[in-house]
Amino acid sequence: MVQTNFVGQSDRCSLGQPTLQPRHQHAKYPQNTRKRSFSRNLVADPPPRLYRAASIQIRPTPTRTIDVKNEKSAIIAEKASPRNKPSNYPEPFASRVAGRVKRPLGDFFGLTNFGVNLTRLPPRAVSALHHRHSKQDEFVYVLRGRPTLLTDDGEVDLRPGMAAGFPANGTAHHLENRTDTDCIILEIGDRSDGDIVTYPEDDITAMMQADGQWAFTHKDGTPY
Repeated sequence: MVQTNFVGQSDRCSLGQPTLQPRHQHAKYPQNTRKRSFSRNLVADPPPRLYRAASIQIRPTPTRTIDVKNEKSAIIAEKASPRNKPSNYPEPFASRVAGRVKRPLGDFFGLTNFGVNLTRLPPRAVSALHHRHSKQDEFVYVLRGRPTLLTDDGEVDLRPGMAAGFPANGTAHHLENRTDTDCIILEIGDRSDGDIVTYPEDDITAMMQADGQWAFTHKDGTPY
């Protein structure tokens, strides 16, 4: 059997071992430096009550409630008013886009650098004449329905979640609804000054005027 000798508190004292000191009375500091030792510890490790006092000063940021009836901050897009004039085209071209409904969301919010339209194409309706812009970029996103995209490269059947973009001076394009249900499309385009629209399949040209209105002429320059 192994016999273990235990050394008690009195034994450690008799052997010259230091006795346990309080937290703030370290053995290497003289007795008269106790206050300075405690003050250093206070700065390094403040008592919990100081943390609680600081936390009282934290205040959550208030949340602002927006009244959309008084501020045009957000709307239900499909409830926005449609254009007063269904089409800017002169006849006989305006009749070819009959049934198309454009809701100018960008105009509603006072946007001037680019336009945003929520466009509904009922069955057999088309989005526009086949066209391309000289300066304006265009983008479309399908929200509902299955419209057909026609470009110089052919046809593509679109579905909800699909998008298409048309850089300036790129391919001519337009959309057609060849189905029996409505198609809902989001259209976005900038409003570059001096933009000219050409229509490869029709005798018509459009130019953006300084006042933001379109001027339509025949391809020989004769105004409509």
